[in-house]
Amino acid sequence: MKVAVLTGGGDAPGLNAYIKGLYFSCKKEGFQLYGYLDGWKGVLENKYILIEENDVVNNFHQGGTFIGSSRTNPAKDKQTMDKAIENFKSTGFDVLVAIGGEDTIGASSKMHKAGIPVIGLPKTIDYDLEGTDFTVGFNTAINIVMESVERLITTAKSHKRVLVLEVMGRHAGWIALYGGLAGGANYILIPEEEPDIDELIEFIKNRYEKGQKYAIIVVAEGVKISESQKYEVVDEYGHVKLGGVGELVAKIIEDKTKITTRAVNLGHIQRGGPATSYDRIYPLMIANKAINLIKQKEFGKLVVLKEGKIEAIDLSIAEGKIKKVPIELYKQMKVYFH
Repeated sequence: MKVAVLTGGGDAPGLNAYIKGLYFSCKKEGFQLYGYLDGWKGVLENKYILIEENDVVNNFHQGGTFIGSSRTNPAKDKQTMDKAIENFKSTGFDVLVAIGGEDTIGASSKMHKAGIPVIGLPKTIDYDLEGTDFTVGFNTAINIVMESVERLITTAKSHKRVLVLEVMGRHAGWIALYGGLAGGANYILIPEEEPDIDELIEFIKNRYEKGQKYAIIVVAEGVKISESQKYEVVDEYGHVKLGGVGELVAKIIEDKTKITTRAVNLGHIQRGGPATSYDRIYPLMIANKAINLIKQKEFGKLVVLKEGKIEAIDLSIAEGKIKKVPIELYKQMKVYFH
């Protein structure tokens, strides 16, 4: 069989582990593995390569994806879908393995329904893909956030400042919550619940009154602040300058407490570099399961880790859904805000 793989959406540590797992599992079965270049864009442009052993061995330890990625969505309209299906069928590939998050898996589900045999593999540092307990890149990302919080603590203590760390998480606060808790952050804001600014300000004031004259606040990028308009900054033409929520939270804290407050946006650092062991081992196992499904001609599946077991669920389960932090969990974890 001829198996094609693509990596879609944002890059994540551990993607090359997926490709290595697919390659060696294909080799065992006598299959050939091809890689579409730059995600679904490669399907639309009919650009792909034959993946060889040196490719996967040499890139296994590297972050990112050696076959490239993009946010191209083939399911945006019928014309684009028809082009993707036509190109795929012209190659003679038997199945497409799509590695990605909600957007990529959602598009994959639609493309499968439209006639392309697809297997999906979970990837997103945001951990917001429905139906799975594992998304490659998340474990690495929260370890980077954890280390960043620990580093910020020392400088915050030295200057008796409040430092606000903005991390990724447009719709879900998993990175902020897990990374913040692991690093010992003092307070965490997530998109699932609108922040109580008065509670946050009181929290910081109490710390300083008790002699703990510093604070680390972790905030997910998708957090919405109701009083944000009071802190808008306009340029010389009267246009509102767009800034991160971390900067906004820092301005509010400094304005209300008169304590020097600085914001740090971790940005793409949290999705770069080598993967943790966790983000290398599970992709190998999940890839092996994917090739077994292909061998049995079971398509339209998303291979997931669920309650410690690797299993296959329908792609449609994850289509158009976001897995968010349960509010009850967030409230329980607030006991560790100190």
